[in-house]
Amino acid sequence: MGEILASADIGSNTAHLLVAQTDGRTIERLVNESEWLSLGEVVSREKLIPKELEDRLLQTLRQFATLVRKSKATRFYIFATEAMRMAQNHSEVIDRIRRELRLKVDLIAPAREAELSLIGAQLDCPGTYPMLLVEVGGGSGQVALTWGNRVDQERSLPVGTGRLIAESGLQCPTRPEQLKKLDELIDEALHILSDFGSAERIVASGGVARGFVRALHPDGDRQIHRQELEYLRWQAQRLGEQQTAVRFGVKMKRAETFVPGASVYLKILERFQIQSMTVSEFGVREGAILSMFWDRI
Repeated sequence: MGEILASADIGSNTAHLLVAQTDGRTIERLVNESEWLSLGEVVSREKLIPKELEDRLLQTLRQFATLVRKSKATRFYIFATEAMRMAQNHSEVIDRIRRELRLKVDLIAPAREAELSLIGAQLDCPGTYPMLLVEVGGGSGQVALTWGNRVDQERSLPVGTGRLIAESGLQCPTRPEQLKKLDELIDEALHILSDFGSAERIVASGGVARGFVRALHPDGDRQIHRQELEYLRWQAQRLGEQQTAVRFGVKMKRAETFVPGASVYLKILERFQIQSMTVSEFGVREGAILSMFWDRI
Protein backbone atom coordinates (compact mmCIF):
# COMPACT_ATOMS: atom_id res chain seq x y z
CA MET A 1 0.00 0.00 0.00
CA GLY A 2 2.85 2.39 0.68
CA GLU A 3 3.33 5.18 3.18
CA ILE A 4 1.28 8.37 3.55
CA LEU A 5 3.53 11.43 3.64
CA ALA A 6 2.97 15.19 3.44
CA SER A 7 5.01 18.06 2.03
CA ALA A 8 4.26 21.77 1.93
CA ASP A 9 6.05 24.25 -0.28
CA ILE A 10 6.07 27.92 0.76
CA GLY A 11 6.64 29.14 -2.78
CA SER A 12 6.82 32.55 -4.34
CA ASN A 13 3.31 32.46 -5.83
CA THR A 14 1.52 29.93 -3.64
CA ALA A 15 1.80 27.94 -0.46
CA HIS A 16 0.97 24.40 -1.54
CA LEU A 17 0.24 21.24 0.42
CA LEU A 18 0.56 17.73 -0.97
CA VAL A 19 -0.42 14.63 0.99
CA ALA A 20 0.35 11.48 -0.97
CA GLN A 21 0.68 7.75 -0.66
CA THR A 22 3.86 6.34 -2.16
CA ASP A 23 5.77 3.12 -2.50
CA GLY A 24 8.91 4.99 -3.54
CA ARG A 25 8.24 4.56 -7.26
CA THR A 26 4.75 5.97 -7.79
CA ILE A 27 2.66 8.63 -6.06
CA GLU A 28 -1.07 8.80 -5.40
CA ARG A 29 -2.23 12.29 -4.43
CA LEU A 30 -4.64 12.28 -1.51
CA VAL A 31 -4.73 16.01 -0.66
CA ASN A 32 -3.57 18.73 -3.04
CA GLU A 33 -4.36 22.22 -1.70
CA SER A 34 -2.90 25.64 -2.37
CA GLU A 35 -3.30 29.26 -1.31
CA TRP A 36 -2.18 32.11 -3.56
CA LEU A 37 -0.05 34.50 -1.49
CA SER A 38 2.09 36.34 -4.11
CA LEU A 39 5.09 36.33 -1.77
CA GLY A 40 7.53 36.81 -4.65
CA GLU A 41 5.90 39.96 -5.98
CA VAL A 42 5.42 41.46 -2.51
CA VAL A 43 8.95 40.71 -1.34
CA SER A 44 10.40 42.08 -4.59
CA ARG A 45 8.69 45.39 -3.86
CA GLU A 46 9.01 45.61 -0.08
CA LYS A 47 12.12 43.45 0.57
CA LEU A 48 10.34 41.68 3.42
CA ILE A 49 7.13 39.82 4.27
CA PRO A 50 4.72 42.39 5.75
CA LYS A 51 2.76 41.57 8.89
CA GLU A 52 -0.61 41.01 7.18
CA LEU A 53 0.91 38.62 4.66
CA GLU A 54 2.82 36.87 7.44
CA ASP A 55 -0.50 36.38 9.25
CA ARG A 56 -2.05 34.89 6.10
CA LEU A 57 0.87 32.52 5.71
CA LEU A 58 0.52 31.30 9.30
CA GLN A 59 -3.22 30.81 8.88
CA THR A 60 -2.59 28.81 5.70
CA LEU A 61 -0.02 26.59 7.42
CA ARG A 62 -2.39 26.10 10.35
CA GLN A 63 -5.03 24.84 7.91
CA PHE A 64 -2.46 22.61 6.20
CA ALA A 65 -1.44 21.07 9.53
CA THR A 66 -5.08 20.23 10.27
CA LEU A 67 -5.42 18.48 6.91
CA VAL A 68 -2.22 16.55 7.52
CA ARG A 69 -3.43 15.33 10.92
CA LYS A 70 -6.73 14.18 9.39
CA SER A 71 -4.90 12.34 6.62
CA LYS A 72 -2.85 10.36 9.16
CA ALA A 73 0.40 11.15 7.34
CA THR A 74 3.40 9.73 9.18
CA ARG A 75 5.67 12.71 8.37
CA PHE A 76 5.18 16.34 7.38
CA TYR A 77 8.00 18.27 5.71
CA ILE A 78 7.66 22.02 5.11
CA PHE A 79 10.15 23.92 2.99
CA ALA A 80 10.45 27.44 1.62
CA THR A 81 12.08 28.73 -1.54
CA GLU A 82 13.09 31.99 -3.24
CA ALA A 83 10.59 34.48 -1.83
CA MET A 84 11.43 33.44 1.71
CA ARG A 85 15.15 33.45 0.86
CA MET A 86 14.83 37.04 -0.42
CA ALA A 87 12.82 38.36 2.53
CA GLN A 88 14.97 40.32 4.98
CA ASN A 89 12.79 39.10 7.85
CA HIS A 90 12.72 35.42 6.88
CA SER A 91 14.40 34.31 10.12
CA GLU A 92 11.73 36.08 12.19
CA VAL A 93 8.89 34.61 10.10
CA ILE A 94 10.26 31.06 10.30
CA ASP A 95 10.81 31.44 14.05
CA ARG A 96 7.23 32.65 14.53
CA ILE A 97 5.93 29.60 12.62
CA ARG A 98 7.97 27.37 14.92
CA ARG A 99 6.78 29.12 18.10
CA GLU A 100 3.09 29.51 17.30
CA LEU A 101 2.40 26.44 15.16
CA ARG A 102 5.16 24.10 16.35
CA LEU A 103 6.10 23.51 12.73
CA LYS A 104 9.64 23.44 11.37
CA VAL A 105 10.32 25.17 8.04
CA ASP A 106 13.40 24.23 6.04
CA LEU A 107 14.73 27.16 3.97
CA ILE A 108 16.24 25.17 1.12
CA ALA A 109 19.03 26.30 -1.20
CA PRO A 110 18.45 26.64 -4.98
CA ALA A 111 20.56 23.53 -5.64
CA ARG A 112 18.37 21.45 -3.33
CA GLU A 113 15.25 22.88 -4.99
CA ALA A 114 16.59 21.72 -8.38
CA GLU A 115 17.32 18.22 -6.99
CA LEU A 116 13.81 17.83 -5.58
CA SER A 117 12.25 19.11 -8.82
CA LEU A 118 14.23 16.59 -10.85
CA ILE A 119 13.20 13.71 -8.57
CA GLY A 120 9.56 14.71 -9.02
CA ALA A 121 9.75 15.35 -12.78
CA GLN A 122 11.28 11.94 -13.41
CA LEU A 123 7.96 10.36 -12.45
CA ASP A 124 6.57 11.26 -15.89
CA CYS A 125 9.61 12.62 -17.79
CA PRO A 126 12.38 10.04 -17.34
CA GLY A 127 15.48 10.06 -19.52
CA THR A 128 19.16 9.24 -19.56
CA TYR A 129 20.14 12.06 -21.95
CA PRO A 130 21.06 15.71 -21.38
CA MET A 131 17.86 17.44 -20.29
CA LEU A 132 17.21 21.01 -19.22
CA LEU A 133 14.82 21.20 -16.26
CA VAL A 134 13.21 24.63 -15.85
CA GLU A 135 10.85 25.82 -13.14
CA VAL A 136 9.75 29.44 -13.23
CA GLY A 137 8.05 30.39 -9.99
CA GLY A 138 7.04 33.71 -8.51
CA GLY A 139 10.43 34.79 -7.14
CA SER A 140 12.98 33.00 -9.30
CA GLY A 141 13.54 30.57 -12.12
CA GLN A 142 15.46 27.37 -11.43
CA VAL A 143 17.39 26.03 -14.42
CA ALA A 144 19.25 22.73 -14.21
CA LEU A 145 21.15 20.73 -16.81
CA THR A 146 20.56 17.10 -15.87
CA TRP A 147 21.66 13.65 -16.97
CA GLY A 148 19.44 10.86 -15.70
CA ASN A 149 18.99 11.44 -11.98
CA ARG A 150 22.06 13.71 -11.72
CA VAL A 151 22.10 17.52 -11.74
CA ASP A 152 25.25 18.57 -13.62
CA GLN A 153 24.74 22.35 -13.59
CA GLU A 154 22.14 24.53 -11.93
CA ARG A 155 21.41 28.22 -11.62
CA SER A 156 18.79 30.27 -9.80
CA LEU A 157 17.78 33.24 -11.93
CA PRO A 158 15.88 36.40 -10.86
CA VAL A 159 13.09 35.76 -13.36
CA GLY A 160 10.15 34.74 -11.17
CA THR A 161 6.85 36.06 -12.49
CA GLY A 162 6.04 38.14 -9.41
CA ARG A 163 9.55 39.53 -9.32
CA LEU A 164 9.43 40.49 -13.01
CA ILE A 165 6.02 42.13 -12.59
CA ALA A 166 7.34 44.20 -9.69
CA GLU A 167 10.61 45.20 -11.38
CA SER A 168 9.18 45.97 -14.84
CA GLY A 169 5.96 47.62 -13.69
CA LEU A 170 4.14 45.14 -15.92
CA GLN A 171 0.40 45.56 -16.36
CA CYS A 172 -2.17 43.99 -18.67
CA PRO A 173 -3.00 45.39 -21.17
CA THR A 174 0.75 45.89 -21.49
CA ARG A 175 2.46 49.00 -22.78
CA PRO A 176 5.47 48.71 -25.15
CA GLU A 177 7.88 50.22 -22.64
CA GLN A 178 6.84 47.62 -20.06
CA LEU A 179 7.49 44.78 -22.51
CA LYS A 180 10.85 46.29 -23.38
CA LYS A 181 11.83 46.47 -19.70
CA LEU A 182 10.60 42.89 -19.17
CA ASP A 183 12.73 41.58 -22.05
CA GLU A 184 15.78 43.49 -20.81
CA LEU A 185 15.45 41.96 -17.33
CA ILE A 186 15.16 38.44 -18.73
CA ASP A 187 18.03 38.87 -21.20
CA GLU A 188 20.29 40.17 -18.44
CA ALA A 189 19.43 37.24 -16.18
CA LEU A 190 19.98 34.60 -18.87
CA HIS A 191 23.59 35.67 -19.42
CA ILE A 192 24.46 33.44 -16.45
CA LEU A 193 23.59 30.40 -18.59
CA SER A 194 26.37 31.11 -21.10
CA ASP A 195 28.51 28.24 -19.74
CA PHE A 196 25.70 25.66 -19.88
CA GLY A 197 26.10 22.74 -22.23
CA SER A 198 23.52 21.69 -24.80
CA ALA A 199 20.33 19.76 -24.03
CA GLU A 200 18.23 17.38 -26.09
CA ARG A 201 14.93 18.43 -24.54
CA ILE A 202 13.44 20.90 -22.08
CA VAL A 203 11.15 19.79 -19.27
CA ALA A 204 9.20 22.48 -17.44
CA SER A 205 7.90 22.00 -13.93
CA GLY A 206 5.83 24.08 -11.52
CA GLY A 207 2.56 25.98 -11.46
CA VAL A 208 3.40 28.57 -14.12
CA ALA A 209 4.12 25.92 -16.75
CA ARG A 210 1.14 23.79 -15.71
CA GLY A 211 -0.99 26.92 -16.15
CA PHE A 212 0.08 26.97 -19.81
CA VAL A 213 -1.22 23.41 -20.22
CA ARG A 214 -4.59 24.30 -18.69
CA ALA A 215 -4.88 27.39 -20.90
CA LEU A 216 -3.70 25.91 -24.20
CA HIS A 217 -4.49 22.19 -24.02
CA PRO A 218 -7.88 21.26 -22.54
CA ASP A 219 -7.15 17.70 -23.71
CA GLY A 220 -4.18 17.53 -21.32
CA ASP A 221 -1.41 17.30 -23.94
CA ARG A 222 1.74 18.31 -22.06
CA GLN A 223 3.88 19.28 -25.05
CA ILE A 224 3.96 23.08 -25.48
CA HIS A 225 5.39 24.54 -28.68
CA ARG A 226 7.12 27.89 -29.06
CA GLN A 227 4.35 29.24 -31.32
CA GLU A 228 1.74 28.42 -28.67
CA LEU A 229 3.64 30.40 -26.03
CA GLU A 230 3.94 33.32 -28.46
CA TYR A 231 0.18 33.21 -29.02
CA LEU A 232 -0.57 33.03 -25.29
CA ARG A 233 1.74 35.95 -24.54
CA TRP A 234 0.26 38.03 -27.37
CA GLN A 235 -3.29 37.46 -26.15
CA ALA A 236 -2.48 38.07 -22.49
CA GLN A 237 -0.51 41.27 -23.11
CA ARG A 238 -3.37 42.92 -24.98
CA LEU A 239 -6.14 41.82 -22.62
CA GLY A 240 -6.73 42.54 -18.95
CA GLU A 241 -6.21 39.77 -16.42
CA GLN A 242 -9.95 39.17 -16.01
CA GLN A 243 -10.60 38.74 -19.73
CA THR A 244 -7.51 36.56 -20.10
CA ALA A 245 -8.72 34.34 -17.25
CA VAL A 246 -12.16 33.93 -18.84
CA ARG A 247 -10.77 33.31 -22.33
CA PHE A 248 -8.32 30.64 -21.23
CA GLY A 249 -10.32 29.11 -18.37
CA VAL A 250 -7.85 29.83 -15.57
CA LYS A 251 -7.90 31.77 -12.31
CA MET A 252 -7.14 35.48 -12.59
CA LYS A 253 -3.98 35.19 -10.47
CA ARG A 254 -2.69 32.53 -12.85
CA ALA A 255 -3.56 34.72 -15.85
CA GLU A 256 -1.29 37.43 -14.40
CA THR A 257 1.69 35.09 -14.83
CA PHE A 258 1.17 34.46 -18.54
CA VAL A 259 3.09 37.42 -20.00
CA PRO A 260 6.19 37.21 -17.77
CA GLY A 261 6.14 33.41 -17.58
CA ALA A 262 5.74 32.86 -21.33
CA SER A 263 8.44 35.47 -21.98
CA VAL A 264 10.95 33.60 -19.80
CA TYR A 265 10.23 30.19 -21.30
CA LEU A 266 10.37 31.59 -24.86
CA LYS A 267 13.80 33.07 -24.27
CA ILE A 268 15.06 29.81 -22.75
CA LEU A 269 13.76 27.86 -25.75
CA GLU A 270 15.54 30.35 -28.00
CA ARG A 271 18.77 30.19 -25.96
CA PHE A 272 18.96 26.39 -26.28
CA GLN A 273 17.54 26.30 -29.84
CA ILE A 274 14.71 23.94 -28.91
CA GLN A 275 11.23 24.39 -30.37
CA SER A 276 9.05 22.87 -27.66
CA MET A 277 9.02 21.77 -24.03
CA THR A 278 7.31 19.02 -22.06
CA VAL A 279 5.47 20.09 -18.93
CA SER A 280 5.78 17.63 -16.06
CA GLU A 281 2.74 16.99 -13.91
CA PHE A 282 5.08 16.60 -10.95
CA GLY A 283 7.77 18.66 -9.28
CA VAL A 284 9.36 19.78 -6.06
CA ARG A 285 6.63 18.59 -3.67
CA GLU A 286 6.53 15.12 -5.20
CA GLY A 287 10.33 15.10 -5.05
CA ALA A 288 10.11 15.88 -1.34
CA ILE A 289 7.60 13.06 -0.80
CA LEU A 290 9.85 10.53 -2.53
CA SER A 291 12.92 11.81 -0.69
CA MET A 292 11.13 11.35 2.63
CA PHE A 293 10.22 7.80 1.67
CA TRP A 294 13.84 7.08 0.82
CA ASP A 295 14.92 8.71 4.12
CA ARG A 296 16.83 11.46 2.32
CA ILE A 297 15.05 14.17 4.31
